[in-house]
Amino acid sequence: MPSPTVPVPASATVPATVLAPEEWRARTAAHEARLAAFLDAHMERRHEKVKHPVHDFLFVYYAFKPSQLRRWHPGYGVTLAGAGEYEKFKGYTVHDGDARVTPEFVASQRVLLETLARLLRATLRATPNFGCFGLHEWAMVHGLDEDETRHNSWPLRLGTAGTDAVVESHRIACSHFDAFRFFTPTARPLNTLAPGPDDRPAFEQPGCLHAAMDLYKHAFRLSPMIPSDLVADCFELARDIRILDMRAAPYDLSGLWIDDEEFVPVRIETAEGKREYAEMQRGFSERAAPLRTELLHWCEQLLAVVDTETTGQSV
Repeated sequence: MPSPTVPVPASATVPATVLAPEEWRARTAAHEARLAAFLDAHMERRHEKVKHPVHDFLFVYYAFKPSQLRRWHPGYGVTLAGAGEYEKFKGYTVHDGDARVTPEFVASQRVLLETLARLLRATLRATPNFGCFGLHEWAMVHGLDEDETRHNSWPLRLGTAGTDAVVESHRIACSHFDAFRFFTPTARPLNTLAPGPDDRPAFEQPGCLHAAMDLYKHAFRLSPMIPSDLVADCFELARDIRILDMRAAPYDLSGLWIDDEEFVPVRIETAEGKREYAEMQRGFSERAAPLRTELLHWCEQLLAVVDTETTGQSV
């Protein structure tokens, strides 16, 4: 379940809440402890120059640095008493040692807020599709030799010919542009949809695992205006979805362990694998829905702050 967050009041009056030093420091410690195991393991692998075909994606594809994810923010409308160190963070002002995100910073993010609100609202209204079976990962290697694939340290489970045959024998309906854009030239014409970079609201749908993963991207782009607890919720969802994404991928990841469990493929080329994938996809879609709704709520409330700031009213 999403962590409780402090809602922005409809009046957009600040400060709405003041946290004493002992309270916000305790929340900071809890946030850091929540993410420590994953982030510490990632940083250790990075120091040792060890690549991870599943987890590295969360810091290679997504731009939020581990240090940024580890840092706790209360969100707009909350003042941190005795938090002078927050002066160095974007969006904050510090007065008499008390720190808060400014309405001026929120106003500067109007385009982002409007864009995300439009996308989130459209996705919530769309009909989910649970019949894609993760074929985007297969389409990303179609027609390639094994040494040309993104994870060429790992072989393809069915070899190149077998992988290509799976792609060519299925109806591909990838609605997510940031997956579709990585299709190989031979696979692109096989997609029954043609999502583009500027029409995401027309294609995004709540059954898409990558749309759910991108809730993490939307959340960190809204930081520090939204609580870090919500960012962490979205990160954990993206982390768990990424595991399924690669379990259903064409790569043979035998010998890889995730969270003390041996990595087991979801063989989407079989009827049983398709059923397993679709069932897990539905579960992730249900888990993503309240997070998507909460992000939309924050966008709408922050846009109310923008409107108040624009009209010159007191905030």
